[in-house]
Amino acid sequence: MFTLSQLESFVAVAETLHYGRAAERLSMTQPPLTRRIQLLERELDVELFDRTGRTVRLTAAGRAFLSDARRILGLSTQATLAVRRVPTGEVGTVALGFTASSAHSVLDAVVGAIRSRLPGVDLVLRERVSGTQLEELHSGELDLALVRPPVPVAGLEHRPLHREALLVAVPADHPLAAPDRAPHLRDLDGEPFVMYSPTEARYFHEVLVGVFRGAGIAPRYVHHLSQVHTILALVRAGLGLALVPQAATALGLDGVVLRPVGGITGEPVELVAAWRAGDENPALHAVRDIVLGTAAPDRRA
Repeated sequence: MFTLSQLESFVAVAETLHYGRAAERLSMTQPPLTRRIQLLERELDVELFDRTGRTVRLTAAGRAFLSDARRILGLSTQATLAVRRVPTGEVGTVALGFTASSAHSVLDAVVGAIRSRLPGVDLVLRERVSGTQLEELHSGELDLALVRPPVPVAGLEHRPLHREALLVAVPADHPLAAPDRAPHLRDLDGEPFVMYSPTEARYFHEVLVGVFRGAGIAPRYVHHLSQVHTILALVRAGLGLALVPQAATALGLDGVVLRPVGGITGEPVELVAAWRAGDENPALHAVRDIVLGTAAPDRRA
């Protein structure tokens, strides 16, 4: 089998058609260069150069082999550069999980930053509810997850990623939608309310139950759903009011007005980045650092 050094020698002679100049290009003397070409021709069982007198010309076989030789050398260079980038996390594959609601808050900024700074990383995006993401982290199907707390400590590491406020969603013709009104939690007491499912959207369900309990109010739940866009659709239909994360403003649903609501302290909706403890995938480390740097809570305060 021929070697890369033999191919490099062949290409140098083929491009200069002069053994002396080819040897200078390769920083070697002419005798070992000649020997490499002879070994290559013996390996291929064909003459690559016509050495008539002092003139060097490519044979028909040499001309045919030149393009392949260049291609092989090019692939070798690319492979060398690629493998050197693996330990730095510049190449590789990372499976990133996210919740539907996080797609409206941090996902676009995160993915944009990763694409810009790590173009060699193959980013696999998977929309999952938080519970499924945590299961797939443990099984290895996901490398990094954007989930709602809490995150089990065993086998996982996590960092706070993003916080946001809750807004009240009302039909456009509802009195609370008027510009001169300042909605408050007490306005929801006894009102028909589109609530999050206690099973499929457990995090949001528990957040809202805590908010209502703290305010001493009891909205009248008329439906339990899991997705923000579906909840807003029922609000638009006039079936009830709702509380949704601030990121829902990105949906721009006609017929629904989203307003800040008094009586809620701080930003109760939290998003967390989680990954397997001790994972040695360099690409994951690089992606994780970008995610934490792009959407960390202290960056949006």
